[in-house]
Amino acid sequence: MSIFKRLFKIGKAEAHSAIDKLENPIKMTEQGIRDLKEQLTKSIEALAQVKALAIRTKNEAETYKQQAKNYENKAIELLQRAQKGSLDQAEADRLATSALQQKEQAAQGYNTSMANYEKYDAQVQKLETSIKTLKANVSKWENEAKMLKARAKVSEATKEVNKQLAGIDSTSTIAMLERMKEKVETQEALAESYGELAVENRSLDDEINSVLEETNTNSSDALLALKAKMAGQLPENTEKEIKPEE
Repeated sequence: MSIFKRLFKIGKAEAHSAIDKLENPIKMTEQGIRDLKEQLTKSIEALAQVKALAIRTKNEAETYKQQAKNYENKAIELLQRAQKGSLDQAEADRLATSALQQKEQAAQGYNTSMANYEKYDAQVQKLETSIKTLKANVSKWENEAKMLKARAKVSEATKEVNKQLAGIDSTSTIAMLERMKEKVETQEALAESYGELAVENRSLDDEINSVLEETNTNSSDALLALKAKMAGQLPENTEKEIKPEE
């Protein structure tokens, strides 16, 4: 195989692949059903035309049949008149012969028309069968197309949901939670650190006053406790009032 043929086949395959990607199966199916409906309409029109030909041909055959019968009756009537003597026998024979010739032509016309009628009638039956089948198929394919269209929508929605779910990585989610936890812990540590810095940054006067307040409070508490203890150890006579001598 030459290089040009190989390149041509490769290009053709790629072209078909590109066309397949551009094609929409649902739209193509709907277009196919529309085409079938157009064919059905044309078939019905053709059936109507063939039926009209069949009816007209049958009417012609009936006309020829009636003409043949009329010419035969006329020939009989001519011969009967000759027998009665009201018409010359030779003249009656001549006219009767002409009438029989016309009868024969009418009979031939009848046979031809009936042959055509049978042909048209057979075509009508075939067309009616084809149209009936086509109607059933169009109805069936329309229902299937609707069902497949609905299934396509459901599958597309399901695909999108599953695609989104598949895109959620549990590992990445856990990693995000860990980063969030680390950030919260870092903020808590910073808050505690700033609190300690606030204590360390107090002025010397604030520290001294705080110590003195604590010391004064402790001294006052100790003094009150000592006084209470001393009051409980005094002798009874010291508690009585000393009266002067008389």
